[in-house]
Amino acid sequence: MDLSSPAFQDGAPIPEAYGYTERNVNPPLEISGVPDDAESLVLVVDDPDAVEPAGKVWLHWLVWNVEPSRKRIPEDWSTDTATAVEGENDYGEVGYGGPNPPDREHTYRFRLFALDDDLDAPRGAGLDRVEREMDDHVIETAAYEGTYAP
Repeated sequence: MDLSSPAFQDGAPIPEAYGYTERNVNPPLEISGVPDDAESLVLVVDDPDAVEPAGKVWLHWLVWNVEPSRKRIPEDWSTDTATAVEGENDYGEVGYGGPNPPDREHTYRFRLFALDDDLDAPRGAGLDRVEREMDDHVIETAAYEGTYAP
């Protein structure tokens, strides 16, 4: 399984427009090689470099029950329960919250999980709930990274 973006290369800077204080819309993502036995996908976007300034890995976007046949997540994706379910990010908002490092350049992880089942977590659920429901259901993962500086 592979995750990529036409907006930036793996490990390269994320364009400024996707930042929290800019347009604050998600970058487009492309998905390929999803296992045939996948029932759903989960996308987690976080900032592990936030541990020092924020005291934790900062969650920017959490989306689950994405159809495994989906090949592209468009820029500024608007989900509804028919296409996917979004959780609460660490800004206290449901949906995407872009990069906003307070101190220096941070690396942002885009992680995709293929599951053998759908999740029952309701819209606005947090990462802890989603991770609990994902336990024993992950069949494959993919990752992509970008950097963002203040």
